[in-house]
Formats: sequence, structure tokens, C-alpha cells
Amino acid sequence: MTLIRRTVLGALAALPLAALAPQAHAADTIVLGEVNSYTRLPAFTEPYKKGWQLAVEQINAAGGVSGKQLEVISRDDTGDPATAIRIAEELVSKEGAVLIFGTFLSNIGLAVSDFAKQKEVLFLASEPLSDAIVWSKGNKYTYRLRPSTHMQAAMLAEEAAKLDAVKWATVAPNYAYGQDAVAAFKRELSKLRPDVEFVEEQWPPVFKIDAGSTVRALEASKPDAIFNVTFGGDLAKFVREGSLRFLFEDRDVVSLLTGEPEYLQPLAGEAPEGWIVTGYPATDITTDEHKAFADAYIEKFGEEPKTGSIVGYNSVLAIAAALEKAGSTDTEALLAAMEGLTVESSPTGPFTFRAADHQSTMGAYVGKTGLVDGNPVMVDWSYADGADYLPSEEEAAGMRPAE
Repeated sequence: MTLIRRTVLGALAALPLAALAPQAHAADTIVLGEVNSYTRLPAFTEPYKKGWQLAVEQINAAGGVSGKQLEVISRDDTGDPATAIRIAEELVSKEGAVLIFGTFLSNIGLAVSDFAKQKEVLFLASEPLSDAIVWSKGNKYTYRLRPSTHMQAAMLAEEAAKLDAVKWATVAPNYAYGQDAVAAFKRELSKLRPDVEFVEEQWPPVFKIDAGSTVRALEASKPDAIFNVTFGGDLAKFVREGSLRFLFEDRDVVSLLTGEPEYLQPLAGEAPEGWIVTGYPATDITTDEHKAFADAYIEKFGEEPKTGSIVGYNSVLAIAAALEKAGSTDTEALLAAMEGLTVESSPTGPFTFRAADHQSTMGAYVGKTGLVDGNPVMVDWSYADGADYLPSEEEAAGMRPAE
């Protein structure tokens, strides 16, 4: 891995003590705080953790950042926003973390984003997808890595517009991520196909779907196609019940995230074929950068990477690039470094954090679900550059609260 290195010992010596790692940590260490829902969502967060661990190991082996080793102190928020805020406070005030990264669920990401604003500390929201994180509730201290619900919904709407379907139904978990995803898909598809109509919306509580009643309601509306946003255990229940009741027979399904191995592989033989999805085709990606990442990941962990692995890995690459550019662990210097920061070499290709709304241009893979040798995978996929599915920076800046 190639990292740009700068000598910053003089700059570090001039920093106030509060900006340096506390005495409990080595003087040549930069402490990063990490928060995520490890016990609540292990299917995604465990690969994610392996991803950031690999990146830290590689960066430190290559000499660290400006001659300093990275140390990640990681905590489990148990899927609870209040716990996440308490942990973030401890990481900053007791452990000396110079920034916070991570989170999965959008409600937790929004809570930690507000904490970052109040405490004036940089927060890299690695995974949470709600548009509000960078738009309606965006703030100076929060940046987001993954392509948002708007971005991925726009990618899927582009494919959905090619279908003959006119009458659409939607099903999504009833919280920020699901609400934003449905709103974005309806908005983007209607732009491309003004003739479409949405005839039914189902809003099951996250991780508590009543699949039977949800499927019956969708079937009763007689849609031509379905936009699905459920994931994890809710997705498995929805697929099983929908298949039993022939909901998907002769209907197109467009499904956010369902191509991710974390959610597709557990479906095993029940996995649907032909759904249009965003996801991650793993070792089918043959770019030099991705092959190097995948080979190292497989060698270290004995398994293929998943979507979470990429998110964790790219999170630390972005943080290291920001630290290098800033030449300091001071928050204001890091914030200045993050504006327009480009990570030139990552497994998914270059991406940039936009100054106007703090959203990265990291893209996603769009394809279809299929079975290869009896195993559910993404097929007919292509990479969609995130920059192509974002509003202009001027438009996005207007969506944010005044600082």
C-alpha cells in the first residue's frame, strides 16, 4: 500500500496537550475511536471490523501515518443510540480518540453525528445511509463514506426505468434509512418515467416484520413491480413468505442492498433470481487494487471479503489520508483536510469527499441476483460511480442547515 508521508514532528510538538494522545497511550500512536452495532448486526459488522483491522495493520506495517502508528479503540453500541453517544463521549474524553468513525443503523449515525457537532469532534459515518446525515441534518463535523440511500436508489431507479412496469409497490423498514430510500426511489423513478404510479407502501418495524401480512398487502395491490428495502432477518422472512405466496411470480423486484453477500448468502437455496440489486460481487472484481485487497483479506481471515469488509477498509484509508493531509490531529486541521479529500487508491477505485455536503463519491455495484453452482451471487453487474448519482454541490449545499 502506498501512502503519502510527511514529516510533521515539528507541527505535532506545537500542538496543545489536549490534541495529543493521552499518556496512557504511546507517544507515537494516534488513537481512533470506533463505534458499531457488533452484537446487534454481526453479519455486516464483523466483516467490517476485519476490513478496518486489515487496513490498520497494513498502514502500520508501512510505517504508519507521518511516522505514528494507528490504534483503534472499538466499542459495541448494541444497536442503541443512547449507548452509542455514551461510548463516543468515553472514547473522546477518556481514551483520547482524535476522531470517531463507524456506526451502522441510521438512527445511531444521526445520534453520533449530533454528538460530534456538540463536542466539536470529527465523525466519519462509515455505513449509515440516511440522506439526512449529510443533507437535512448535516453538520461541519460529520462526513459520510458509503453511497447514501439517494445515491443507491438513483442507481436502481435508472435500471427500473427500463422495465415495462407502471404500477409499483414498496416495502421498507420504518425508520430513517427505509423512509429515505423509498422517497428517493419514488422521486428518481418518477423523473425518468412520469407514467409510473405507486399503489402500495408497507412499513414494517425494523427487525420485526410480519411477513405474512406484509406480503398479503402487497399482493392485494396487484403491482407490476416491487421496490424492496428490507435487509437481514427481515429480508429472509420476506423472501420466504413472498415465495410461498407467489408474490414474486411474473413481477419485477428491485431491491436495495440485497446483492450484498451479508444478506444474499444466508438465503441459500431460497435466494430469488433476477432481482435488480445493489451489492458486492466480491472476488469477481478483477481490478489490481481490489485483487490486492481481496488476496490480503483472504490470507489473513481465511474467507472472502464482504461489503462490510470494503466499508471498514475504506474507512481507515480515508482517515489515514486525512491525517496525512492535515499533518496534525487537531480537529480543525482534520476538518480542513476532509474537504475535497481524495483517496486515490482503494479496492473500489478513487473517491472524493465533497466539500459542499461531506458525502463521498464512493460508488456501488449494480446487477442481478443469480445462482452459480447452487450459490446465490450477483450476476450481470457493473460499478456505478457515486459522483454520477449526486445532485450538484450547489444544490446539495442548499439542503444543509446553515452553520
